[in-house]
Amino acid sequence: MNSTLRTIRGFVATRNRSVLLACASLVLLSACGTTAAVHTAPVKPLVVMPNGAEIVHVAPSKSSTDDSCDPTASLAPPTIMPTPGNMPRGSYMAQILARGILTVGVDDNTYLWGYRDPATDLPKGFDVDMLQQVSQAIFGSPGHIAYVIVPNAERWQYVQSRKVDILAETMTITCDREKHVDFSSVYYEAGQSILVPTNSDITGKQDLAHKRVCAPAKSTSLQNLANLDEHIQLWAAPSNTDCLVMLQQGQVDAISTDDTILQGYAAQDPNTKLVGGTFHDEPYGMAISKLHPDFTRFVNGVLARVTTDGTWNSIYASNIFANTGIPAPALPAARYR
Repeated sequence: MNSTLRTIRGFVATRNRSVLLACASLVLLSACGTTAAVHTAPVKPLVVMPNGAEIVHVAPSKSSTDDSCDPTASLAPPTIMPTPGNMPRGSYMAQILARGILTVGVDDNTYLWGYRDPATDLPKGFDVDMLQQVSQAIFGSPGHIAYVIVPNAERWQYVQSRKVDILAETMTITCDREKHVDFSSVYYEAGQSILVPTNSDITGKQDLAHKRVCAPAKSTSLQNLANLDEHIQLWAAPSNTDCLVMLQQGQVDAISTDDTILQGYAAQDPNTKLVGGTFHDEPYGMAISKLHPDFTRFVNGVLARVTTDGTWNSIYASNIFANTGIPAPALPAARYR
């Protein structure tokens, strides 16, 4: 990995591979290689598009409804939360406090959730603001956060390899992913939906058979579609934005992924619309290394606070409601084990 230290104003980075030290004007830029769709059996690429999207075969599976764990039950928060700037001795939060930076994984191309603000070149969105709450709870002041742009298909790998301390990137909590990382309690309840051109005759999931449907590579959305109908022609794209470009260029008939992501697309492109409601629950959690259960408990304490003191509602209003007019959904009660 090559790194260059530069003094700049704002956020300058190679798409999908960058680190921003937001607490200073010194930015460490990292180029970590090319973005490519990586698949594991039974996903088999059949055709590859110039943008890296692939038509794939995904075998129907029950993994998306795996009941081998209780996926949305997380570790209970501390009885008494430490005050900002005063973390418990020996805790992972104390290590973060000592280094002066919380390193977080985010997306940079999911409008409303994790994207580059064109006015400032800084990361912006619901997930970004939620991570800032974690940083604020550790340090007590803003500016102690480093953003790492993580490809959608490599989210848990970045957490497991400790390239980031924590990741919030519209990531659905599943039993399979919990084999690799710990998750916070649910901070948003999304659902899989469908986006089509406004002139499309697709009205819901029942119309997707024999249609070309795009979803991000290695997402739960691909498997859910395979379980829905084996005759759907599935396209796996390196990023959410690649799916939107393919829809706009007529290369696919629909996109199916989380409604949160699709709402951002519809807000950007008036020639698209969401149809059919939602057909699969997608509870979001923040991903944290299994080596640091104390940090998971701490994050859950932060989430318990922001969801009860009005902060969560303010973050939703400024990021989502202001751009879509969609009222905030009910937030499920936190569940602990």
